[in-house]
Amino acid sequence: MELGIYSFGGVTADTRTGETISVRQRLDNLVRQAVMADEAGLDLIALGEHHRADHAISAPEVVLAAIASVTENIRLASGVTVLSTQDPVRVYQQFATLDQLSGGRAEIIAGRGAFTESFPLFGYDIRDYDVLFEEKIRLLLQLVREERPVWQGTTRAALNGEVVAPRALQDPLPVWIGVGGTPKSAVRAGTLGAPMFLALFTSPDPGHRTVELYRRAAEQAGHDAAALPIASGGHMYIGRSSQKAKDDFFPYYSDYFKLHPSMPNGMPRPVYDQWLSSGLLVGSPQEVIDGIMRHHEMLGISRYVGQFDVGSMSFGMVSESLELFATEVAPVIRKETA
Repeated sequence: MELGIYSFGGVTADTRTGETISVRQRLDNLVRQAVMADEAGLDLIALGEHHRADHAISAPEVVLAAIASVTENIRLASGVTVLSTQDPVRVYQQFATLDQLSGGRAEIIAGRGAFTESFPLFGYDIRDYDVLFEEKIRLLLQLVREERPVWQGTTRAALNGEVVAPRALQDPLPVWIGVGGTPKSAVRAGTLGAPMFLALFTSPDPGHRTVELYRRAAEQAGHDAAALPIASGGHMYIGRSSQKAKDDFFPYYSDYFKLHPSMPNGMPRPVYDQWLSSGLLVGSPQEVIDGIMRHHEMLGISRYVGQFDVGSMSFGMVSESLELFATEVAPVIRKETA
């Protein structure tokens, strides 16, 4: 099974010190940690697109290109590309260029995103939320197959056989669809025959039904459902001992949820403890191994990607967790799933 990490490049203030890391330092840390992950043999790093002052990554493909220049083997993905408010032609060109630069290591994980700030920023109407993604994902999947696409829709100008270049080194360039768990999104991914990345922050139990819907839709659309890859991922922190890891991670995780309207004062400790008991992957290496194996056994995933940093966690704290993931968790998972 493939194992990877993802990040949104958060630049929130540390409530303990009042300090906020600069965007430049945050990006530099990400590149350094990607090098660590590559040297340790992890399979993938994915970077999410956000257009907010509290996130450093609005252009994942640019940061991934910087990572490509200092790594050799790790695959380079968006996580996710907010396709609804981007031009699929430009997205394809950017990732095809990244693919060429990296020697065939680029991937796109396309999704609708957890936030909606890109809609007014780029002049899109939030009321067109569904049609924008539906048309654009179909066009993107056509672009990875065809150099001279013929396409017509309502969300951008028609294509009448114009050349879309450069072409990716991989043929086709991998495009996954990121799904938050909604049945409609899973059915869409299956119908299109695209690999599915499923975001699950606690137990994999709710994902079982989502995977069933995905596989059934793929079969009904004539795809080989058993051959379609599924990945899952969520928040993750690993410490050398179980309780210390949980205690060390809590203040940063609580602050992280201040970005979400449901928890404007942060995540309360009782809620955090409930999430831990429900499968949040925070704890010792063995606890994280057990959690990832549960995802594998319940959902049939071939890839797990953990968010290895949240908010204002220090470089040292993140790096130690990353090292434990690569050296103590990954070898066991690979052996168990070989």
